[in-house]
Amino acid sequence: MKADNILILPGWQSSGPDHWQSRWEALHGYRRVDQHDWMTPRRGDWIARLEDVILATDGPVVLVAHSLGCILTAAWAEVSRSTGRVQGALLVAPGDAERDELRSVLPSWSPIVRQRLPFPSVLVGSRNDPYCTYERAQSLTGDWGSRFIDLGELGHINAESGLGDWPAGQTLLTPLLSESPPPP
Repeated sequence: MKADNILILPGWQSSGPDHWQSRWEALHGYRRVDQHDWMTPRRGDWIARLEDVILATDGPVVLVAHSLGCILTAAWAEVSRSTGRVQGALLVAPGDAERDELRSVLPSWSPIVRQRLPFPSVLVGSRNDPYCTYERAQSLTGDWGSRFIDLGELGHINAESGLGDWPAGQTLLTPLLSESPPPP
């Protein structure tokens, strides 16, 4: 798969230069889906932007989502007619937009779409994520039909987690890049 077909879906406020998503973008040439408004994300706007990028991409895509990007993936899959273009998704540290402290700043993201994803996915969670409890991450895994990977205590699995280029994450992504990824 071409690097350009691996789409980086950052969460709220995007991913800074030390975040593993930004490092993968620079190191491997993966393509970030730039949203129109990172600070006041609107679900419909983000869904439309993702749809536009997928439709403009030649061939299948693999989604690499973090935080609100995971919630975007599920919301997009619920309404898109283009889900067959997605070969797989790596969903890392979903942000729980239904939490009281996040609901007020991310009003259009609640409720979280909880239907099975129509493509293979791996959800990577942390036991001490401040934005999504371990139990909630496991619940989303079941709802979305994902395979769950427990990273232990790595916080929000972001720049503050000290992952650097996160080669272990790249290992989790590799099976989704094959022409026939494992079933969900």
